[in-house]
Amino acid sequence: MPDSARTVWFLTGSQGLYGPEILDQVAGQAHTIAAALDAALPAAVVAKPVLTDPGAIRRVMLDANADDACVGVIAWMHTFSPAKMWIAGLDLLRKPLLHLHTQANQRLPWAEIDMDFMNLNQAAHGDREFGYLQTRLGIPRKTVAGHVADPAVLDRIGTWTRAAAGRAEMASMRVARFGDNMRDVAVTEGDKVEAQLRFGASVNTYGVNDLVAVVNAVEGKRVDELVAEYEECYDVAPELRSGGERHDSLRYGARIELGLRDFLTGGGFTAFTTNFEDLGGLRQLPGLAVQRLMAEGYGFGGEGDWKTAVLLRALKVAAEGLPGGTSFMEDYTYHLVPGEERILGAHMLEVCPSLAAGTPSLQIHPLGIGGREDPVRLVFDAAPAAGAVVVGMADLGERFRLIANDVDVVAPDAPLPKLPVARAVWRPRPDLRTSAESWLIAGGPHHTVLSTALTSEHLADLAEMTGTELALIDAGTSTRRFTSELRWNHAYHRLARGL
Repeated sequence: MPDSARTVWFLTGSQGLYGPEILDQVAGQAHTIAAALDAALPAAVVAKPVLTDPGAIRRVMLDANADDACVGVIAWMHTFSPAKMWIAGLDLLRKPLLHLHTQANQRLPWAEIDMDFMNLNQAAHGDREFGYLQTRLGIPRKTVAGHVADPAVLDRIGTWTRAAAGRAEMASMRVARFGDNMRDVAVTEGDKVEAQLRFGASVNTYGVNDLVAVVNAVEGKRVDELVAEYEECYDVAPELRSGGERHDSLRYGARIELGLRDFLTGGGFTAFTTNFEDLGGLRQLPGLAVQRLMAEGYGFGGEGDWKTAVLLRALKVAAEGLPGGTSFMEDYTYHLVPGEERILGAHMLEVCPSLAAGTPSLQIHPLGIGGREDPVRLVFDAAPAAGAVVVGMADLGERFRLIANDVDVVAPDAPLPKLPVARAVWRPRPDLRTSAESWLIAGGPHHTVLSTALTSEHLADLAEMTGTELALIDAGTSTRRFTSELRWNHAYHRLARGL
């Protein structure tokens, strides 16, 4: 079902030459196509009146730009729409564009085709004119060809719609950084001004003790209610349950969650970062709180990594309603037995339970880093999933680069009883050696987003919408070809920015 809070505008091009009778048929068939899309896409599809002159086209593009609910525009040239009429409008459009190359009928009525039919059903003609004009103007867009009765067509448009929702989220995102990034770490640094210009996300830092004041002010009754929720939702370790010797630690973890949520909600933040080197008056590193907030859709980055927090929030929005999970992640260690190579990913505490296979266990253990009390956290294995994706964002100084790898999430070879954190195991495509070498050559970060809900096509669409480079490692990648692609990308993005 579509999300009525997000809309996609459906624009149909034609011209006055055909006369009112033909244009009425065009409008009726356009509404039929729009209705089919509305029933299938994760956003409400709004069919606009048929566009036949430059003034109306320019106006509808400006209106789309001004409508916060509109995440993107789908355009279809039902008949022949002379493309010079579209120049001013396309030049002004700031929302993502999808060119749908389709027609009203799926099957040709061979015995009945006459010139009236040909005049009405000539998207094969009109869309070529429109495609030329978009290319001539250098308009970023996605092009999808086929009838809307084809599930593959709807799937590709749905993927674009989800990416457009993520892009719209980026455009209004507010990120709270509690403290700075981890000291002396390079890859978590970045240009926040350029990020706001490129993506729209506003990233600002707050003192950790600003959060501590909110945490300390949480009422005990709210803590009681949340602890009861924990005991209902998770397999809670006996020492953390009511009357257990570590129950106070669980209550403090609940207090952190409530205070953190209050801070974020009060400031309109949809993503945040923490840093174990900068905990101020917090008694624990936020673990459980971060995990549960991610499960609700918040973006997060550890050690002050705001770029991953922005990316995670955008992808959380893109993945809404899909099976699978999307989480902050970090490559930690390898299984390098020939023919069995895998990556074990985890973090200190912060992996989203949307990935979990089964009910997570709520436990408490020493952390060995950060110098605070033992933190509470959810422990689980990620559910196996074929066709997942790992993606990270790097600031290369002159541009941002997304580095992504198609992977298959698998079960661990054996239980991990001495690793008391949430974790995921995956097999990278095409193989670990090519994947790791390519990732390192591309300057990929160690913090990533792992999604078993999204695919690399979602990422490609989001990259196109935001003008961001995407370096994709997939089943067809070779290190030599990937290195060449990076060089070509470098030249392209240098030229695209201007000399």
